[in-house]
Amino acid sequence: MSQGTIVVGTSTAQRIRGLEMPWNRVLGTQDQAATAAKALGPWHPQEFLAECVQNIEEAGGLMTFVFRRVDGAPLAFRAGQYLNIAFPVYGEGEEMVDRSYSISSAPTVPWTFNVSIKRDPKGLVSSWAHENLRPGMVLDMLGPVGAFHLGDSDRRARYLFLSAGAGITPIMSMVRTIHTLPGQADVIVLCHGTVPGDFAFWPELEYIASVDPRIEVHYSLGDRDKPKSWKGFAGRLSAKMIEEVAPDANGRKVFACGPEGYLNSAAELLRGLGVDDTSVFMEFFSGDRKTLLEYQKEIVLAESIAEEVAESVEEFYESQPPELVMYEPEYDETGTIEAGGQELVAVAADAPVPPAEPIDEQLPPDTSNFETVGEGTITMSFVRTGINVKINPDQKILGVAQGAGVRIGANCQEGMCGSCKVVKLAGEVNMNHQGGIRAREITAGKFLPCCSTAQTDLIIDA
Repeated sequence: MSQGTIVVGTSTAQRIRGLEMPWNRVLGTQDQAATAAKALGPWHPQEFLAECVQNIEEAGGLMTFVFRRVDGAPLAFRAGQYLNIAFPVYGEGEEMVDRSYSISSAPTVPWTFNVSIKRDPKGLVSSWAHENLRPGMVLDMLGPVGAFHLGDSDRRARYLFLSAGAGITPIMSMVRTIHTLPGQADVIVLCHGTVPGDFAFWPELEYIASVDPRIEVHYSLGDRDKPKSWKGFAGRLSAKMIEEVAPDANGRKVFACGPEGYLNSAAELLRGLGVDDTSVFMEFFSGDRKTLLEYQKEIVLAESIAEEVAESVEEFYESQPPELVMYEPEYDETGTIEAGGQELVAVAADAPVPPAEPIDEQLPPDTSNFETVGEGTITMSFVRTGINVKINPDQKILGVAQGAGVRIGANCQEGMCGSCKVVKLAGEVNMNHQGGIRAREITAGKFLPCCSTAQTDLIIDA
């Protein structure tokens, strides 16, 4: 062998060009999936229960809640996606309030997952979560949801992440994910905030940037004055600022999250810098009606998929041979109950079989003595209020009911938020909601009066 010859053999290190999620090759292979990939479970939205196991106070008014699935399964999601969570804001047994929050942890650590919530003093759910959500509490969740996420494989993993305020939450999931993976990535993060030292996840971002040469982090104080000790940028997002941190912005995939005004400005600036719209991905955590409707459609679709999956799982277990059916004991406060179902009573073998008891059909409440108000061809009876309200088939139920003095809470009044949800005891309605109610709630007799009209006489639990 002559001196200076380079031998390339089987021991040459194999480098990953770009960025690739660990599950990508396994899911793409024609061979049997690896055990680890199976453990991650299916990649589709599911309804599941999750227990809060830790609270972590973050800078910027955020609180991170660490969860784990009650069923012990890992949560399969993609960095940047969010969950729709039902919060018992009004107490156990009362109507839940649904809200969507981004996952801030990395899917590469799937056995627990983080949801980071910024406290809004005027917000119903965020304030409740900060004050009441503690380890041991179990919440009903739907997800993962959302198309704002990193790809499973990217051969040119060059990113520009833009965030303002709580918009850092899904961006943090992406940064954490890339940091935990091998591969050639080039990441520039530009965070906008208001107060020095009040940038969420600042200590962790600083650490990651100090040990991972692929990731570079910049900060700007928005429109605030720049303190003498401040070494970052000052001022709102501008083309000059983008060019200074990422002169090659046109050539990177841009992920941006923040308030509507910030994102609208970012879209315009990026377009002016020649960044193609197809390379820009945005997640609004506030927005106009069109944006909110798009998110609600995502949740409705996710819920539909979750129900189909749940039904397919039930069919799978029902199709199994009897010897594979699992025994599921019942429990009470004293421990395991040996036998469930009807009470066992000792009788003689030749004792006569008693006649079948008549079926006790549950009749709707008698509303004949209620005061009747209003005009119309259909009668709505509100059993808690004790009033009958006349309505025509083309009138929305909520407005007529509230006008007659029936107390029904309502926010959006467009079938999106679900705050007016009530139970229908009898009758039929025509409901045109925008995702503010789940299918199982409709099955249970609930409906949204803000977007419903009466088709027959109704009896309503309100």
